Amino acid sequence: MCLILFAFRAHADYPLVIAANRDEAYARPTAPAALWRDHPQVYGGRDLESSGTWLALTTKGRFAAVTNFRDGYPKGVAPRSRGDIASTFLTSDETAKSYLESVAARGADYAGFCTLAGDLDALWFLSNRANGVMHVEPGVHGLSNHLLDTPWPKVMQGRQELESHLHSDKSTLAERLYAMLADRTTAPPEALPDTGMGVLREKQLAPKFIAVDNRYGTRASTVVIVDRKGGVTYSERSFGARGKFLGEITRRFQLAV
Repeated sequence: MCLILFAFRAHADYPLVIAANRDEAYARPTAPAALWRDHPQVYGGRDLESSGTWLALTTKGRFAAVTNFRDGYPKGVAPRSRGDIASTFLTSDETAKSYLESVAARGADYAGFCTLAGDLDALWFLSNRANGVMHVEPGVHGLSNHLLDTPWPKVMQGRQELESHLHSDKSTLAERLYAMLADRTTAPPEALPDTGMGVLREKQLAPKFIAVDNRYGTRASTVVIVDRKGGVTYSERSFGARGKFLGEITRRFQLAV
């Protein structure tokens, strides 16, 4: 997952709205969003290589997501998969703050990551490239491949667009969020971050939606809307190489909170 735009307790009718793109190698085996057979309280996509997830929600309103922290090209394989951070929280009963504190203590076991974990009442952020667990204040936020709300162009633009879309009619909100996630506009050279990958690669990775070759790009766009009565609309669109549309899944359910 390389872009997560979310509104947390920022609108009276929607305590949680998420619009996110998962960027990954096309060859990595993946299951689309569904209820997990081994943990039927969890709904979301799943990485079939390590059994983790990049984004999922439970029927009790627990939410977790993870992105990688980009600091140059990968330097070997870490002992544990980053997707395990989100999936372990979602399948446990531990509070988000306590759980992330335990993850922080073993942060060296993972490649660079950023993660969000919590529920509709409280949300927390952790990165093993920063110090400690941080409480996420209500508002509209963005997370890409750096720390929370780092002012990368797609994060800043996405936050502004999401805040504007929150005032849309509910019937059009999901489509507006999908249109935002589909934006392939890159950033001007002077606005590109420097994460140690070179100018060309930074430019390729700058759009919200990445579709530059047959090896790596945006594989899923996810929109989650939770209303004030606990009604959830969880929608996911899947993509293949160079952004080829593969299909859409939408599920509606009621939180048991």
